[in-house]
Amino acid sequence: MPTAETLKAEETLIHVLWMNAGLSCDGDSVALTASTQPSIEEIALGALPGLPKVAVHWPLIDFECGPRGGADDFLEWFFKADRGELEPFVLVVEGSIPNESLKDEGYWCGFGNNPDTGQPMTTSEWLDRLAPKATAVVAVGTCATYGGIHAMAGNPTGAMGVPDYLGWEWRSKADVPIVCVPGCPIHPDNLSETLTYLLYMATGQAPMIPLDEALRPTWLFGATVHEGCDRAGYYEQADFATEYGSPKCIVKLGCWGPVVKCNVPKRGWINGVGGCPNVGGICIGCTMPGFPDKFMPFMDEPPGGHFSTGVIGLYGTAIRNLRRITGRTVDKEPKWRQPGKELTTGATRTW
Repeated sequence: MPTAETLKAEETLIHVLWMNAGLSCDGDSVALTASTQPSIEEIALGALPGLPKVAVHWPLIDFECGPRGGADDFLEWFFKADRGELEPFVLVVEGSIPNESLKDEGYWCGFGNNPDTGQPMTTSEWLDRLAPKATAVVAVGTCATYGGIHAMAGNPTGAMGVPDYLGWEWRSKADVPIVCVPGCPIHPDNLSETLTYLLYMATGQAPMIPLDEALRPTWLFGATVHEGCDRAGYYEQADFATEYGSPKCIVKLGCWGPVVKCNVPKRGWINGVGGCPNVGGICIGCTMPGFPDKFMPFMDEPPGGHFSTGVIGLYGTAIRNLRRITGRTVDKEPKWRQPGKELTTGATRTW
């Protein structure tokens, strides 16, 4: 039987305002359409037990972006939130935030027009308006979380992630830190699972979301790629691939898996299938705040890799040889398993 708390939660309407107006490729929006645990349809339709009713205002699926009402109808939800007419709502930000203070005219990126002036409203202005009124702010994808590709050295926009813009110690009016779900693009289920958690939390059915020092959900980003990788056993034995297509450890080909926090190898990409190292691709560290600058050039062995693989080489070579000896021993049946009139198993004959 559903509890009173569950019934009350299911009657609550929570708006999800998705702003994809930062500097990005919309790859995180596209990735979310592939989520299965849960799917975006299950979230939007309230198909999960106790999940509150949700109104998703997302440019990728919102029919109000169509030819009749167009963008004006869609943006009206954001203006309602700004006027304090939506309560509660979760603000989802996709794309990095450019520094609009760096230039004398124009703007780097915007999201609709101000109806009073007819002029474009910048992404940072929307963030300034909506973040203080949101129950929670979620930065999705590496661009929104830590700046990503657009925040590389030499970029002209001064781009940064949402925590850089609002402040790493920022809290929503519900005292929720910025929730960062990085990935380039984001893992579909990591994002749908995080949104589901926040919806349960907003209706009092879950405790405060646990985050690490980089504001990532700990249950998703608490382990390294290496710890969940099928190739980790080869690393331990110092058995490294020298070319692509090999099933062995690919750290010497440029994989940063031993230090990157990401669950993709363990979780797979869609329905447990795929994921970078799972299909032979190196990990380039896209879930880390230092991406991409600190992980380049991508196809070279990581700087620390020369030392660590050298050390593991001594240990791994010895272990590999010892395991060959043990393997040859246990790969043979015990000598007493043979026909004959004499009992050689070690048992005492009593008959």
